[in-house]
Amino acid sequence: MEFLHSGAWPIIVFGGFAVGFLVGLTGVGAGSLMTPFLISGIGISPVLAVGTDLLFASITKASAAWRHHSLGNVNWSIVRWLAMGSLPGAVVVLGWIYLAQPDLHVLAAIIRQVLAFALVVSALCVAAYPLLRRLAASAIDAGEPTHVRQGPTLILGLVLGVLVALTSVGAGAIGVVALTMLYHSLSARRLVGTDIVHAIPLTFLAGASHFGMGNVDLKILGFLLLGSVPGIALGSRITGLVPDWVLRITLALVLFWAAYSLLNPMRH
Repeated sequence: MEFLHSGAWPIIVFGGFAVGFLVGLTGVGAGSLMTPFLISGIGISPVLAVGTDLLFASITKASAAWRHHSLGNVNWSIVRWLAMGSLPGAVVVLGWIYLAQPDLHVLAAIIRQVLAFALVVSALCVAAYPLLRRLAASAIDAGEPTHVRQGPTLILGLVLGVLVALTSVGAGAIGVVALTMLYHSLSARRLVGTDIVHAIPLTFLAGASHFGMGNVDLKILGFLLLGSVPGIALGSRITGLVPDWVLRITLALVLFWAAYSLLNPMRH
């Protein structure tokens, strides 16, 4: 693409590093931040940005999944019920894009608006998570849940699948907060681990489907990963040195800014 030949690749690498750093620091950001960066910062089309980011998110989350599994931070029953809703939901959206072949300009406008809404919800979720966590913990005694709430978990998965397939946002901050409300007594580490593991097949399925439709730029993906790998490593090493409230406020502000940057061009 032209911007790669114009010397923009250092910006892409730096963007991958910055997002990777935030992911390593907070566990959130692979989908919420990368797509707005690709659209507003690099200037690629929303459809191409979503497809490229989905594969990026699946790879970055996979790097953390094995550690969570080895530490026992994954509730596989919840993962299965989430996937039973999210994977079919994603397939329906992707099938509609492939079969209906909607006008790309109209689809881009829809993606911008839905993505901006999802980013605002993500920002509110990130900021409110500690409060919701305390309220949920005070509602019942501590301890792991004895059974999976199958219906609500299935519906949550369906909603996440639709959001992720269309915008690449939803599997992170929104998923964790929703799981907190469904499973009050599940520890924070198991909430995060379960959410990350569930996101891997979802983002990979959606990303691979977008790739098959030509909506992934492998060069951009390579440059993003080149920056994100050291970013994740650095962020995960210093995460204990920064107060949690500082991280959450910073991430929430960045998400709000990303939403504004997506909507602002539509006002001109």
